[in-house]
Amino acid sequence: MARRSGFLHAMVRAQREAERKRTAQLRGMAKAQTQVARAAEKARKDYERATVADQKERARLYTESKMAQVDFRNEQLEQQVEQLEQLLLDALSFDTFINLQTLKQTPDLPAFNPGLLEIAEPQPQADMYTPPTLTGIQKFLPGAKEKFAQEGAKAQEVYRTHIAAHATREMARQRALAEKQVQYDRQVAEERERITLQHAEIDKFQQDLLAGSPQAIVDYFTMVLASSSYLDGFPQHAKIAYVPESKQLVVEYDLPTFGIVPEVGSYKYVKSKDHVTETARPLTQRKSAYSSVIAQITLRTLYEVFRADRIGHLDTIVFNGYVDSIDKGTGRSIRPCLITVRTSHDIFKSLNLNQVDPQACLIALNASVSKSPAELAPVRPVLEFSMVDPRFIEEIDVLSGLDQRPNLMELTPSEFESLITNLFQKMGLETRLTQASRDGGVDCVAYDPRPIFGGKVVIQAKRYKNTVGVSAVRDLFGTMQNEGASKGILVATSGYGKASYEFAEGKPLELLSGSNLLYLLKEHTGIEAKIEMPDNWKDPQPDA
Repeated sequence: MARRSGFLHAMVRAQREAERKRTAQLRGMAKAQTQVARAAEKARKDYERATVADQKERARLYTESKMAQVDFRNEQLEQQVEQLEQLLLDALSFDTFINLQTLKQTPDLPAFNPGLLEIAEPQPQADMYTPPTLTGIQKFLPGAKEKFAQEGAKAQEVYRTHIAAHATREMARQRALAEKQVQYDRQVAEERERITLQHAEIDKFQQDLLAGSPQAIVDYFTMVLASSSYLDGFPQHAKIAYVPESKQLVVEYDLPTFGIVPEVGSYKYVKSKDHVTETARPLTQRKSAYSSVIAQITLRTLYEVFRADRIGHLDTIVFNGYVDSIDKGTGRSIRPCLITVRTSHDIFKSLNLNQVDPQACLIALNASVSKSPAELAPVRPVLEFSMVDPRFIEEIDVLSGLDQRPNLMELTPSEFESLITNLFQKMGLETRLTQASRDGGVDCVAYDPRPIFGGKVVIQAKRYKNTVGVSAVRDLFGTMQNEGASKGILVATSGYGKASYEFAEGKPLELLSGSNLLYLLKEHTGIEAKIEMPDNWKDPQPDA
């Protein structure tokens, strides 16, 4: 019984010990599971924090990229505005003269490269086709010598065949090489001929330019203006005509539209809305900038043309600036003149363009400038491009047997007087002829019936071959003052020099050259005339 009791106690102790160990094991497992859970939870929270930090970093980088883009766009705006402000000054550091000889091209002659054709194929060698010589016991074998002879004969036949094939290939190579050489020589000859012709054209162009050919002068100054570097958006197109009698160049220049001045004043990034906003540039600021642009283009063009005239073909330049646009009222295309000026080389070279205010400078040059360029308010050109002598701006067949236009130089004095009188009557003036002047001209007093702008007008017309001297312009001004007239008009079949234009500058005088007269006759009377001097023509002596 005692043994059984001890055994039971031992069993209980063993069960308790096993339970204790199982409990400890479970406690250890629970503890381990808790540590793993904590580690997992920590890893999850670390991931969430990293994700949030990554999102913040990406958001920060996104914001910075947007702000950088806005800064770049603002910098571009500033650069564009600055470049518009520097249009004139940027051009003053360049010499616009074109040395025509530098335009001569050099021949582009590549080296002759026949490739593999220049490498001859090696000729077959006879010893390569000789069968091995019999040695030792081979000489004494039955039929060896006969076999050796047969193989030698076959080898020689193969050799001759290969030699012939090689010769054929070599002839083909040499023929192809010769053709390649001929082709190359032809290419070189054509290139040299092209260069020779190009050089001859440039030399001819230079000779014509030195000789004062009107077309060469027009072409040269067209090249000068085309070489000028402007911003994108500038039309940079010009029509040019030349009047050799007065050494006057007429430039009809295309101006940029009002849109060349940016509408946007600045850009700003709004982070809360993730949106780029625009601040409008003040309209008054844009209008002022546009007026400055037009003034700078005018002075820059005058500078570039006068600077390029090293030969001395120009005494005077007429600049008319036009802009192609749409009339908002009618929707039709319009082309108003926004700036017009005539100036001489002597007056212009006295300017210090590095220091001038462009708009004030134009006022000093007596330019007529639109009062509101942004609204396309036009001005009247001092000289219409179409009034320049058509002989120098378009090719016309004037063969004497075919040209039926009346020649103004062949009219009788009374016919010329009637023509001039009729012209100004058609133009709306009330004319009365006065006593004929001794220099063979037409003098008349006319009345412009328009209110405010009208008044008494003194008109003098002279058929001259040579350039009209400044004394005739002074005489007209004196006559105008004596008559108490509000305007004087001098019409000549020739042209005027810079002294005449300088004297008339700022005075109520209008000088019409022969080309102007032809234009006005066609425009107002429908008469297409011409001016061709008879060989024996002599200009009359001016009035004392």
